[in-house]
Amino acid sequence: MIRPAEKKDAAAVVPIINIVLEEMELPFLDHVDQATFFKVLAQAFQTEDYRYSYRHGLVNEREGKVVGVAFGYPETAEAHIDDALQPFLPQLGVAADDKVFADKEAFPGEWYLDTLSVASEHQHQGIGSELLKAIPAVARQQGLTKVGLNVDVANPNARKLYDKMGFQVVGQVKLAGHDYEHMQLNV
Repeated sequence: MIRPAEKKDAAAVVPIINIVLEEMELPFLDHVDQATFFKVLAQAFQTEDYRYSYRHGLVNEREGKVVGVAFGYPETAEAHIDDALQPFLPQLGVAADDKVFADKEAFPGEWYLDTLSVASEHQHQGIGSELLKAIPAVARQQGLTKVGLNVDVANPNARKLYDKMGFQVVGQVKLAGHDYEHMQLNV
């Protein structure tokens, strides 16, 4: 069942988000204790405007358990999407003015799918596809007609899923030193 994320989902959502963050090999993660990071991410999830705020999330729930997540927002929100995290950074030993995500990810005029992730033990069961199918309605509800996302060129399985769903490559970006293709879907 796809539903909007709720504050109470924090403990279930954080490890699923972390799958993607580890794949991105964000430099700050090398110096942060995972338990502390999860605590901070859970706190930030419960704020109103953070990139991974419950307000920006959908969850896929099976048998009462959150098994997949999707987070996104209008491109116009990107400039300040991580501001809500800044007060928590000192708990991680990171300066409050540091940027965890320094690279621009979204393209102008789109609803940006920042993260789509499925719990490891539930992958290859259609959970990501179900979440992805729910995204166009979210974008339209927010007045946008394009959904954008970045797919790591080293992840052909994800690229196949996005191709199958009708996304098309419209550009390339480099995020945290990795090459990505930027794809969009008209909705």
